[in-house]
Formats: sequence, C-alpha cells, structure tokens
Amino acid sequence: MYVETSKDIIISMSAEQLPFTIREKTIILKVKAFPKSGRNQIVGVRNGELVIRVRAPASKGQANKELVRYLAEALSIPKSEIEIVSGETSRHKLVELPRTAESALEEAI
Repeated sequence: MYVETSKDIIISMSAEQLPFTIREKTIILKVKAFPKSGRNQIVGVRNGELVIRVRAPASKGQANKELVRYLAEALSIPKSEIEIVSGETSRHKLVELPRTAESALEEAI
C-alpha cells in the first residue's frame, strides 16, 4: 500500500504500519489528532497512526466532536457509527468504525 503524505512524498507501508486493525464487525483506527488547526485534514500516516488535523480547539470535547464529524464526512458513514473508545483527553486515540468503512478508509489514507 502507498500513502501520500502532506509533503507529497510517497512511502511504502507494510501491514504492521497500517493505522487500523480489522475485527469481525468493526475497525479500530489509531489516530493522532491535532486540534486548533487551520483546517480539517487527513495528513497521512506517521508511526502507525493516522494523523488528522481538526479546526476545533481541545476544550470541552469540541475537537473530539469535530474529529467524529470529519471522519464521518470523509468516510461517508453516519456519525452515530463512529466511537472514540480511548484517548478522549489525549491526542492519541482509538476510534471504532463499522467494517463497512474499510474501503473508504483505505482510499482516504
């Protein structure tokens, strides 16, 4: 699999570096979120995490809500099917997605 980073450098990615784990009915996505950014953007994969910038500040859960909204939009799935399962107060998060989002996720990264 190849991923284009924000610096337009194409890198090869092995299965160990993929930022997600596929389960029977869900996908667990490793995310590193950067709140209070200039725009919402999937930056690329770094250190086994999908780096996502969100405009909202990291106060009162605003960045988490924006992250869920942006992922729902980017992957064309309902917000109700996305859950932050750990890392609500951290930049490093585990996000649960429906298995149906697998192909859209692979395209997005």
